[in-house]
Amino acid sequence: MTTSLEAVEEREDGVTVADVPHLDPLPPYVPVAERSAGGLPQVKLPSGHHVVHLTRYADVHKVLTDSTFGRAETNVEGGPTFFPTTLPPEMLINLDGPDHSRMRRFVTADYSANAVARLAPFLDELVTRRFADLRAQERPDLYTAVLDPIPIEVTCRFLGIPEEDVAYFRPHSPTIQKALHDDVPGLMEEFFTSYGYVTDLVTGKRPVVPGGLIERFLATRDETEPPLEDKELVGLVFAALVAIDQNVLSVLSKAALVLLSAPSLWQRAVADPDVVPQLVEEVIRLVPLGTMSTFPRVAHREVVTSEGTILPGDVVYADAFAANRDPSVYERPLVIDPDRKGKRHLQFGYGMHHCLGAALARLEIGAILTRLVREFPGLALDADPAALPWDEGALLRRPVSLPVRW
Repeated sequence: MTTSLEAVEEREDGVTVADVPHLDPLPPYVPVAERSAGGLPQVKLPSGHHVVHLTRYADVHKVLTDSTFGRAETNVEGGPTFFPTTLPPEMLINLDGPDHSRMRRFVTADYSANAVARLAPFLDELVTRRFADLRAQERPDLYTAVLDPIPIEVTCRFLGIPEEDVAYFRPHSPTIQKALHDDVPGLMEEFFTSYGYVTDLVTGKRPVVPGGLIERFLATRDETEPPLEDKELVGLVFAALVAIDQNVLSVLSKAALVLLSAPSLWQRAVADPDVVPQLVEEVIRLVPLGTMSTFPRVAHREVVTSEGTILPGDVVYADAFAANRDPSVYERPLVIDPDRKGKRHLQFGYGMHHCLGAALARLEIGAILTRLVREFPGLALDADPAALPWDEGALLRRPVSLPVRW
């Protein structure tokens, strides 16, 4: 692993993920020698279950786009999972079949690129304000002054959540996303505090800001058949509140770290700010949100893959993280190449469980980093990248301090 910025800059074959200290996570599973009945590699999950492990792009893509693979069956007590406990079954990520389609149709238009584009002026104002905070800091820290506050401010505007409530609910979100196994009672307490807060918003016990998504959900819930119940709306809002905020922050902070740790990439972005969205896509392709990349699924039919056969009843971990580095699909797969062409990465998922917040994430991350390289062309990391503190867990993994100078 390279910690010298000069060494990163002088590589002739480009900057790789290995050149940025701690960027690559340790896998959250353990390989096992025994293959499945269909001849496929297996790994052991933190729950102790042996599951089929798919790593090739074509195989992972096949599973992610096949709606016959079920999620709900893994989200049960004693089920195969990366988490120390179950998640509410009404959350979209845990639904299958008609229930998932019904709820997905209800929200898809609100998460489209055209719909989230209305947030662009507000986002631009936020960036201006937070850049002023960065300039005013005696010891500037890009993470605390800019990257950390913006995603939750955008999320509040998007959903219609009072900003004064942030101090109450947001401290619980990182614990929920990390989903550590060492304090399950503490994790559950934080989870239900946040879940209860969202329940209060949906049921009218707490006020919402007019014009946000929660208000629209409540006004149009009867347009589905059958109408959406309170618990279903809570599942939608809770996932949006926690995931959009924390997931955007995780990708944003790691993308900033990559740029600041590799002067050649930073200088490329300064010279051509329009390349920033492509650089972001490369970081998304190569680096998962946390230590896992997708949720396990249960096969309901026989599926032939490049390495063997998935049999009905097999639990499958379709590893998008590994698929995004498949050398048969991506030439020099570990190189962070903003000029890369070819197949779309799988980090946002594919098919029915494709990430709803993908367009909003791209809008936020692209806008913030594009303005950063334009307004701070001489920005540099003011710390050894190998010594930066990190948060780490199942769905959250990121540096939590980025001291800078200019």
